[in-house]
Amino acid sequence: MSSVQQNGHVRYGITEPISLGGPTKLDLIKTKALEKYLQDAGLYESNEEALRREEVLGRLDEIVKTWIKKISRDKGLSDETIEQANAKIFTFGSYRLKVHGPGADIDTLCVGPRYATRGNCFFGELHRMLSELPEVTELHSVPDAYVPLMGFKLNGVSIDLLYAKLPLWIIPEDLDLSQDSILENADEQTVRSLNGCRVTDQIFRLVPNIQSFRTTLRCIRFWAKKRGVYSNVSGFLGGINWALLVARICQLYPNALPNMLVSRFFRVYTQWRWPNPILLCSIDDEGSSSLGLQVWDPRRNPKDCLHKMPIITPAYPCMNSSYNVSASTLRIMTGEFQRGKDVCEAMEAKEADQWDTLFEPFGFFEAYKNYLQINISASNVDDLKKWRGWVESRFRQLTLMIERHTYDMLQCHPHPHGFQEDSRPLQCSLFMGLQRKQGVSAAGGKPFDIRITIEEFRNTVYGYMLWVPGMEVSVSHVMRRNIPSFVFPGGVRPLRKSKGTWDSKRSSEERVSSTGSSSTMTSLESKAGKKRKLGDDETLNNQSKSSKRLAVSVHVEKGEDGSPNSSAGSICSAPMKDYSTKSAGESHPVEKIAIVQASPSQESEEVEDNFGFRNQVVEKVSISAITSNGSSLSNRAVEVEELEDVPMQPPVETHKASVQQRKPIIKLNFTSLGTTNAKNIRAY
Repeated sequence: MSSVQQNGHVRYGITEPISLGGPTKLDLIKTKALEKYLQDAGLYESNEEALRREEVLGRLDEIVKTWIKKISRDKGLSDETIEQANAKIFTFGSYRLKVHGPGADIDTLCVGPRYATRGNCFFGELHRMLSELPEVTELHSVPDAYVPLMGFKLNGVSIDLLYAKLPLWIIPEDLDLSQDSILENADEQTVRSLNGCRVTDQIFRLVPNIQSFRTTLRCIRFWAKKRGVYSNVSGFLGGINWALLVARICQLYPNALPNMLVSRFFRVYTQWRWPNPILLCSIDDEGSSSLGLQVWDPRRNPKDCLHKMPIITPAYPCMNSSYNVSASTLRIMTGEFQRGKDVCEAMEAKEADQWDTLFEPFGFFEAYKNYLQINISASNVDDLKKWRGWVESRFRQLTLMIERHTYDMLQCHPHPHGFQEDSRPLQCSLFMGLQRKQGVSAAGGKPFDIRITIEEFRNTVYGYMLWVPGMEVSVSHVMRRNIPSFVFPGGVRPLRKSKGTWDSKRSSEERVSSTGSSSTMTSLESKAGKKRKLGDDETLNNQSKSSKRLAVSVHVEKGEDGSPNSSAGSICSAPMKDYSTKSAGESHPVEKIAIVQASPSQESEEVEDNFGFRNQVVEKVSISAITSNGSSLSNRAVEVEELEDVPMQPPVETHKASVQQRKPIIKLNFTSLGTTNAKNIRAY
């Protein structure tokens, strides 16, 4: 499975490589620059920390060996069995791949014999032993997780400990987990727990150059975290997923250095046609006849056909490691792949000579106008930690529910991490950006009512088996301008979007390009209009009536902070730009067709439309909404509407004399959205 010898060279993977080309002198220089950048970014741990981790792992191995001896005696086994009783610690994940950074946790697996059960022995006796050790802190168990584990800190080093019970009386010190026979008579939880170590072993066998793989993976992990797409629990990709994606690129370019591998990473996955799977090797289903374990196969398993972005693990039983990905998160990641490709091409063309451009943080709270805020609270710190972990594990379900209930018309962007306000230590918040699906017109459409969706999500969350009084969750709809300040660095809200980032420059270029092409089109059509006669009065009146419904001009009054004043009292379903040539104090009727003229500077400014929305809170049992100032109004639907532009079109000609001076009208599809607020009702 590791490699195939063909035509004098070793082929890694299931296909021939795209290129066998080796590095140039420029590649060597750029790779050294990349490695220095990663070093300066603090992605490598010090020698002292590396030594401390080894000591901690040695101490953990001593603890589990003491534990298994005690279990053997308690079960009344023979003296010989007690003497030979053994449990062994294995590592996997980023630590085993050697791509971890300072302060990262260590993924570990404890392998025990057949008589050491997961419930009473691992989560019972071992948990008790660890709780009595002074060097162990922050101990917590998650026995009902898909892969059950214990988490704790040992001498300050974070440990995630899994357990695998093998059908053996004695665990040998030279145990090889890569053999498929290790899975015989193993329960499902053991198979899943063993999968991490087995996949890591296979990755080492399937990549041509381990060092290039590690440097490239460090870079991609750093990029994914900066761009907000590193989180398996939120529906993006986790560490093992990114490792498999990078490993496949290394197979396709076996002789390339990291700087080229990073560039090809974005190029390949920008063009990849999902849901075609990522495979490092052929799917091994031969063992299914003897072991009976199910492997990923959409031809046999209908559920596998529903996976959006299958990334298949190379160890038997081959599974889809990215089953959490949804339509919305896939769209976000493919957009980030495209951005990465554009940045790398600009770097190759010497337009961008710094890696900083690739690693610019994603401006999540600047990207959307509408957000959901999920507030999580508990009565004490321990309860909050458990409750938060549970709600975060269900956060992905909210994305799937919204997609399903709105028929994918409302797209979601979950933030991969939570936020906590210093003044409220017993509360934290999750956020999700919302927008209407691109290409779907809002004209004549109804606002999205997701009250039932939110209630379904809350019912799912409150099904937590360890729920205790004090554990609460509330969901509120907030506009961008009302995002709480504690989510921003230093608790300070930025005054305006940065104009010097790659994303802002590209957005400006696209707007200028769009405006230029539309102006050219309008100019050509205006010249052609001079050669045509106007139709009869009836035709002109029909055109005016039709345009009245779509082409509108609404004056937006700005507050002291430059944001629109919500007292203006008009609603429209597209982000508006103030193209009006009238004075600031003069407003425009909503249904009036206007001939707008604007300077380039005005056209490049975005004015946020905040009309008709207030902070809306969905409470337990009865769905209710509360205004941002706390006042309660009548119960109505929770309306979530993303405001977006529709293509520019030339103005309707109403007077011959004004044809030469006209600019294209921004056509706004608008929907009357009443303020949706209700009395705050809470039931227990």
